[in-house]
Amino acid sequence: MAIIVCPLSKVTSVAAARRPQRVVSLLDPHSAFPNLPDYVDRHHKAPVHDITDYIDGLKAPCETSVGEVIRFVSDWDRSAPILIHCYAGISRSTATAFVTACLHNPKADEEEIALALRAASATASPNMLIVEIADAELGRRGRMVRAIERIGRGYPSWEVIGEAQPFEIPAYFAAKDAA
Repeated sequence: MAIIVCPLSKVTSVAAARRPQRVVSLLDPHSAFPNLPDYVDRHHKAPVHDITDYIDGLKAPCETSVGEVIRFVSDWDRSAPILIHCYAGISRSTATAFVTACLHNPKADEEEIALALRAASATASPNMLIVEIADAELGRRGRMVRAIERIGRGYPSWEVIGEAQPFEIPAYFAAKDAA
């Protein structure tokens, strides 16, 4: 199965076409979350801004919000895809897709997962605050952060493209060698 990432504008059509088992929405707290009647109990809504620093008046991803996402995606059994989106499909959603892949592949190489993310989307620019918090929560000792730092920011930026095209990464990754 796959981890599907898309922007808000494509959620309804991607959900209808791919029939995911679960949906994760990461949008600004005052944004309207998509109405997905088929996913009432399988839709996690995370009201967080796409920021990497704590700024007065804005809701940054935090241990609580990232922990809630981790608990929600941990129940995904990979029998059908999971759909993850944010406003543009570039930052919050790509970070969450990476976190989901790392969570479900605890013995896989984080860099291999990050490289798969980059191969699937040239524009992916995972939100580093989400990655940092998840790295600590999952006990990855900085490996997730280093893997995302290695792939760098996506290109072109969201200011140029507005939103990413939907893409997917695998749900399964091989365990890294124990050597």
